[in-house]
This record gives sequence, C-alpha cells and structure tokens, in this order.
Amino acid sequence: MRLLFSERPGRHERHLLRRFENPLFAEAARTLTQAQLTEAQRLDHEELVAYIEELRRLVGEAVALGPHEQSDVILDLKERLDKAYETACRLADDQTPNKEAIRKLVDVIMRSVWKGAGNDTLAHQELQQEEAARQAHYALLENPLVADLLDPESLIAEDELLPVLLSTGDSDFEAALTLFDATQLEALLRQGESLAQPDSGSRLNELGAARLDRMRRGLDALRAG
Repeated sequence: MRLLFSERPGRHERHLLRRFENPLFAEAARTLTQAQLTEAQRLDHEELVAYIEELRRLVGEAVALGPHEQSDVILDLKERLDKAYETACRLADDQTPNKEAIRKLVDVIMRSVWKGAGNDTLAHQELQQEEAARQAHYALLENPLVADLLDPESLIAEDELLPVLLSTGDSDFEAALTLFDATQLEALLRQGESLAQPDSGSRLNELGAARLDRMRRGLDALRAG
C-alpha cells in the first residue's frame, strides 16, 4: 500500500521518515505503516493548532505593551517570542508567515530596548552581540534536524542520534555538527566505531563512513582550538 506522506511534515512525521527503510536502525524501527503515519500526522496537527492559539496570545501581549512598560516585562515577552520561533521551525506546514510575524515583533521590542539603553556604549555592544547571536540562531533553526535536536522534548533518542546524523542530508548534517562539543563528538565516534564492526548487524554505507570521517575532522578542529 502506498503511504500518504505530508508535503511539509511536522516533527513526529519527520522522525518516522528518518527511520523509514534506514538500514542503520533496527528492523522494527525502520518499518512504517499508514496507521503509524496517520497517528504522527494527527499529533503534528494538534501541536500546530495549540501553537496558533499560543502565538495569538503572544501577539496580543505585544500589541498591548505600553510605551513605558517595565524592561523585565518586555524582555520576558521577547524570550517567549524567541521560543515561539524555535517551535515554529518544528511544526508542520509552511510556517514562514508566522516566523516573519515573530521577527517583526522582536524587532519592535528590540527597538524599545535600544531606546532604553540611551548612550550606554557597553549596553550597545551587548545588544549588537545579542542581535548577531539571535540572527545566527534563527538561521541555524532553518535546518529541520537542528530544530528537532534543540527541541526540549526531542523525539530523537540518544541511541538514535548517530544513525540520524549518518543518514541525514548534507546541509542538516553540517548544521547539526555545530551543536556538539568535543566530548559529545568523541562519544558519537565511539558509537560509530562499534557501528562499523562486521558483527554489528548494521550496514554502514559510503555516506555513513564519510560522515564519520567528517566528524573526526571536526573533533580535531575543536581540539586544536
């Protein structure tokens, strides 16, 4: 039977797709039925509906901000908007309009913060650094794997991380690699060495082997400082 996949899947369906017919996963994990797929799509839809409601509340709070609002109130709202942006990157369907709306709201809030900083040079430097870090973070989140890995309730189990990394797309892999420190990469490479053993029961293809080599080079770069 032909499986009915979504054009723009959410995090639950994406996780099933990463495992589907992937030889790096156990046989039970890489099989997929339409019932499993339909359930994942249902969960993704429920998350989307709940998100839209929460985003409307956030927009309402932003619109209601007074011209002399306390800074802690403004920064708390800005932090929740940043989290809402992260969530949008994990959801089903095209979230571009919602992400653009969040960016605009954050820009409005940051203009207020800049105004409050007055002529404080140090505050200006910190705000510039914060702006650069936020833009880099937003850009990184455009990679679905990164968005799913940074999810506080990530569906990618610890023992699934390496198989996912070894079989994902190039852009997702390179972006995800920036999330790990030397200790984490060492642990992943140890798993990779085990995975490459003839008696491991898995089939490490050329792409997987190349990815392990890329991770070794990344680890060497981190060690070199």
